[in-house]
Amino acid sequence: MQQQHEWQFFRAGGVDQVTIRTGADIANIGQLDQKLWVALACPTRGIEFDSATLDMIDLDADGRIRAPELVQACEWAVSMVQDPEVLTTGSDVLQLSSLRGDSDEARALLDEARRILALQGRSGSDSVSLAEVQQRLTALNSMPFNGDGILNPVTLADHPALAALAERIMAAYGSAQGCDGQPGLGRAQLDNFFTDVQTIADWHARAQSNTCALPTQEQAMAAAQALNAVQAKVEDFFARTRLAAFDASALVPLSPSVEGYAALGKQLLSQEDAAIAALPVATVVAGGELPLTQGINPAWAEAMATLRTTAVEPLLGPLDSLSAAQWAQLKAQLAPCQAWLADYPATPLGTVAQAEAQALLDSGMQQQLQDFIQHDEDEKQHSVHAIALEKLIRYQRDLLALLNNFVAFSQFYSRQGAAFQAGTLFLDGRSCDLTVDVANPAAHATLAGMAKVFLAYCECQRNGQKRHIVAAFTAGDVDFLFVGRNGIFYDRAGQDWDATITKLIENPTSIGQAFFSPYKKFVRMVEEQVAKRAAAKDASVTASLDAQASKLVDVSKGAAAAPAPAAAAGKKTDVGTVAAIGVALGSISTVLVGIFGKFVELGPWIPVALLGIILAISGPSMLIAWLKLRERSLGPILDASGWAINGRMKINLQLGNSLSQAAKVPLSAKRITHDPFADKHTARWVWGVVAVLVLAALAWRCGWLDRVLPQSWQYDAVMAEVAPPPAATPAPAPSPAP
Repeated sequence: MQQQHEWQFFRAGGVDQVTIRTGADIANIGQLDQKLWVALACPTRGIEFDSATLDMIDLDADGRIRAPELVQACEWAVSMVQDPEVLTTGSDVLQLSSLRGDSDEARALLDEARRILALQGRSGSDSVSLAEVQQRLTALNSMPFNGDGILNPVTLADHPALAALAERIMAAYGSAQGCDGQPGLGRAQLDNFFTDVQTIADWHARAQSNTCALPTQEQAMAAAQALNAVQAKVEDFFARTRLAAFDASALVPLSPSVEGYAALGKQLLSQEDAAIAALPVATVVAGGELPLTQGINPAWAEAMATLRTTAVEPLLGPLDSLSAAQWAQLKAQLAPCQAWLADYPATPLGTVAQAEAQALLDSGMQQQLQDFIQHDEDEKQHSVHAIALEKLIRYQRDLLALLNNFVAFSQFYSRQGAAFQAGTLFLDGRSCDLTVDVANPAAHATLAGMAKVFLAYCECQRNGQKRHIVAAFTAGDVDFLFVGRNGIFYDRAGQDWDATITKLIENPTSIGQAFFSPYKKFVRMVEEQVAKRAAAKDASVTASLDAQASKLVDVSKGAAAAPAPAAAAGKKTDVGTVAAIGVALGSISTVLVGIFGKFVELGPWIPVALLGIILAISGPSMLIAWLKLRERSLGPILDASGWAINGRMKINLQLGNSLSQAAKVPLSAKRITHDPFADKHTARWVWGVVAVLVLAALAWRCGWLDRVLPQSWQYDAVMAEVAPPPAATPAPAPSPAP
């Protein structure tokens, strides 16, 4: 039974996460239950990690790394080294002594490393670096024989004939891409080319046995081609003559009409017009012959002349016309050549002469190109081993970091910069470290909104480049975050980008922020209503002034012509209106006095009442904020970016405060607290004191204080008013003298 590896876990984000720090952890990663993995898949692009390493792990090249692919990468790397602890060094220099000696593949990598060191002039060195392997691969790719089995015509400069032939083959049959990224000639294209050349040569050879009674193969081919060019049109002519001989009444309908010629006469004609070519090749006569010199349709005159010189005269002699029987004889003699011509191989090469095809077959260039390709393929094994060596060095450098950003999020919770963190956004007097690259903000927001985090989508621009990010504001006030506000985004390389907010997903950032939220919304609504009423009033006043100005202008124009009307009597105030206003004000004051009286009657319970009012206003907002803050997590944000998050990665208040940090004055700085431009609050205090005095006087006059003051105070006050002052005690009479 296989011994189970002893794992160590830590608690972060509300999830138990495995600690990966030793080579044994990497070697046994396949034993770890995937239900305990933080992520099960991640994209190869859009994260801060070496994309070349990710591409090597992505075996199916689908742009995503899944758990089985990562396990396979760990197992392969462990199988190549003697001690898996070297995979935790994070170094891009591989010690040759760390390679296993009991594995054929590992020994091949060792031999390739020594070969690379020898080419670098470092024979006997005990280590090879990633840069040296990459330099060797770059040099190998630029060589004519780089192991990919693809010949680049540019690298055949010493063989111009072969280079020209290679370019011709690539133009007709396509090309293959070499490991250097350049198009080249592959074995498949070379074989297809010469196969088609041989087929064309065989086709030419078959014509030697039957030249259709003509002296040469070239003449037979020309005669067959001339016959093919006019055969359908001549067949049409003889069919019309036969039908006219059968019935004379068919001659007129089978011939061009006067109306048709009249329509042609209205056009600008040329010999190549399709309307002319559609007419019979010659004048239709019942049982007539086909003229070969005179009376031929102009559109077909050249083709008929070619037929006469290449086919009719060599086979039938000099004729001025051709009967139906002679036409049949001509077709019978040229039928074998027509069949042979129709059997020409359909290849990308098109028409190739017999001499050219035979010259290509006899040149020996086919074998030379095949030898070059074979030589190139013989170097392939060295290229494969060099690529594997590069992969092993990359795994030694990056594998541990990738595991701590995939199986666990150690680097994120230890604030070391996780792979999914794109950089830092500075905006609204704070920095946001939880920023993620986004390919499609609209699609991302659909899922990311479930994170219960305040998210700001930003468009970032730098030197004509553009990217989109989403930043999480997890602490501080969000009153001044709005679409269109600008900030600066620093990527992981330290480059600054101009950032502009394009979309917001609003959620509470803290319970304290939720406490003041109702009051801020109320003040904001009051300000908006006041602004609307003021704007409406201003518009009304402006319209009234315009109307009055227009009336004054009209009056001044008619003043000379008509006497001024008597001044209107002053408008009197309606007594009913005044009474109604007084009743309304009295009702309002009565209600306010009643409320204030009940509030004062609470006496020592007034603070409790105030607390109850505050809780009634802010309590629901704080409760909703508390519920959302408990559900705030990282998972939906990453899921929307292509990750497959396995656990609920919570963002609590402490973590949120560390991800969004407000500006702080250094403790060692000296501050001058006097602000010459500070607002003056003296008037506010004066009005506050006046309001308190008015309320106190109102309470005294209404007798509310009698109900609030202690009974002992009331009794002493009453007795002081009603009890008479005590009578003076009379002095004692003097005693009589004895």
